[in-house]
Amino acid sequence: MSINIAITNGRVIDPANNLDQITDLFIRDGKVAALGQAPEGFIADQQIDASNLVVSPGLIDLCANLREPGYSRKGTIASETAAAAAGGITTLCMPPLTKPIADNTAVIDLIEDLAKQAGNARVLPIGALTQELKGEQLSPMYGLSKSGCIGFTNARQPIRSSLTLVRCLEYAATHDLLVMFQPMDTDLAAGGSMHDDITCTRLGLSGIPESAETVEVARCLLLVEQTGVKAHFGQLSCERSVQMVIDARERGLRVTADIAIQNLLLTDENVNGFDPSFHLIPPLRSQLDRAGLRHALVTDGFHAICSDHQPHELAAKQAPFAATEPGMIGLETLLSLSLMLVQQELISLPQMLAKLTSGPASVLDLDLGTLTPGSTADICIFDPQQEWMLTDENRRSAGANTPFMNFPLKGVVRYTLLDGNIVFQQ
Repeated sequence: MSINIAITNGRVIDPANNLDQITDLFIRDGKVAALGQAPEGFIADQQIDASNLVVSPGLIDLCANLREPGYSRKGTIASETAAAAAGGITTLCMPPLTKPIADNTAVIDLIEDLAKQAGNARVLPIGALTQELKGEQLSPMYGLSKSGCIGFTNARQPIRSSLTLVRCLEYAATHDLLVMFQPMDTDLAAGGSMHDDITCTRLGLSGIPESAETVEVARCLLLVEQTGVKAHFGQLSCERSVQMVIDARERGLRVTADIAIQNLLLTDENVNGFDPSFHLIPPLRSQLDRAGLRHALVTDGFHAICSDHQPHELAAKQAPFAATEPGMIGLETLLSLSLMLVQQELISLPQMLAKLTSGPASVLDLDLGTLTPGSTADICIFDPQQEWMLTDENRRSAGANTPFMNFPLKGVVRYTLLDGNIVFQQ
């Protein structure tokens, strides 16, 4: 049962309502009851003094692999949603890369039951676009949507037949379902482990050219235009990819995009030294690409920043660079890494929070990511100036695969509230 909570003296930032002021916020029955002045008859069961802290909507992450069912050696829904709560994330979208693949209602029901048992964050499953992600036959998308799938993707598994992809998009368009692309031409990317450029050549590694992403983005956009489906392009890494999505949106297509935070901060030059923590798919791109992504950030060219959270067991990263499994964890560091963009004076704090709250909520067409009275009381309260480090001792994710381990960061989450209940407190 949720309790009445008064959050006082905080800097309340709600990008959805262009709100940024020192004020009080009141929670009753799991909802935002009022801002500024307590509603009539309100008696607080608990008071949180948010002096010198930021009070924002709970963060929404559009791509976080939780590994369960099937890969519990890498992480579980309980461990990874606990990491999400510690990072101020109250809602996350989970790709269908489970075992078995999330292409039937039994798997979706299991994911939702495990998330409910954990009680740390709202988990929104993304269903498989094709059966077993094989790219051959359509999954039962409409039935999966009724079971709780927020959208559908083939992840980075290929759908080589454009006719099959058209049929998927036509079916999704018929039922107004969201299709989420993680664009990668697997043939062009085959054998590659980092961005195909000077650093790659010097290290003697096989590269992944930008065309592995841009060719697939172009194909998908043409078919989106043909079918009229609502589409989201996730974890884009190339400037040209983002520009193509922007151009399509200006032509009236219903397309959105997000960028993983690491691609806004790092480049392929960081791979120097063969540290497997930097082995990522999509790879870290060139300085020019990063500059292009940052320009799109400043000009609102994309809607959201995500973590692309991919926990791995220790052994998965203990091999020569190209032989390791790609990916890094990011739930606990998403807020702090995003704050770097503010510290570097690229964008303001409210602009950054928009990419983590109202922006992703608009992609999913959900009434979340806001502090409007009457809305769900998902709230993150954090100190933007306090320094901390992610260590093996304090991490909650089962994975430790990140180049930001033991790295000085700013931005400590003090409280995370889900449906008006405190699920994390420091």
